Amino acid sequence: MKRIHRRLFRLNEKIATLEKEAEQVAAELEYHRSINEDAQRDAAVGNYIDREEAGLTAADVRRFEKTLTALEDKAVKLTAKRDGLLPKLPD
Repeated sequence: MKRIHRRLFRLNEKIATLEKEAEQVAAELEYHRSINEDAQRDAAVGNYIDREEAGLTAADVRRFEKTLTALEDKAVKLTAKRDGLLPKLPD
């Protein structure tokens, strides 16, 4: 039974770490979305440099969205694993 407790403890630590990292990435994503909105507006009325910058900022947003999705997916999988172990605990 101690083994299950240790596994649950480790899983909870990993889940908490992933959730904290996801919060940080989400905040960074909002920042990049704001920058991207400005860049897209500038590109609509600007020159090729503005359009190039808009492409780069859009790529940053996609990268952060992908990172956030991956972190959330990992947390969901670990939570499911943890939830599968809970019924094995003694009463």
